[in-house]
Amino acid sequence: MAAKDRLSKAEEAARAARSNQYLRRLIEDEELRGSLMSAYESARGAYGRVSNGRPAGRVLLEDHKLHEQLGDAAAALRDAASSLREAPVEQRRRRGGVLRTLTLLGGGGLLALVLSSGLRSKVLDMLFGAEEEFDYSSTTTPSTPAPAPEPVSS
Repeated sequence: MAAKDRLSKAEEAARAARSNQYLRRLIEDEELRGSLMSAYESARGAYGRVSNGRPAGRVLLEDHKLHEQLGDAAAALRDAASSLREAPVEQRRRRGGVLRTLTLLGGGGLLALVLSSGLRSKVLDMLFGAEEEFDYSSTTTPSTPAPAPEPVSS
């Protein structure tokens, strides 16, 4: 009977873990795990520097490497906390989707007009009408050329 009780308790714990959003994020989000591991390693190193036998007050005031490790640990914890507060990456909504799409389409269209002379002429024809071909043909006959001057001999 004890084994059955332990099994039911384990099932309850698994259900609770599955429904806990923070545990799910910890399991799924590699960046969050990396931030937490970095914070742990920095804090562990800082603890080792404080507990090395020297007076703690002196170490806290003078040890610059300790300050750096504590700063790294704080930054990693800050990153992990902000990651937990934000929505998961796949559930985030992108803002400005329609405006961004219109801007990209407009920019792409302008670029296509600048680079393609065929497209440019088609657009100009649509806007201002087709360009008329003009062939000039004269209806008058050319006048007879003036006689060339004769060389003067002396």
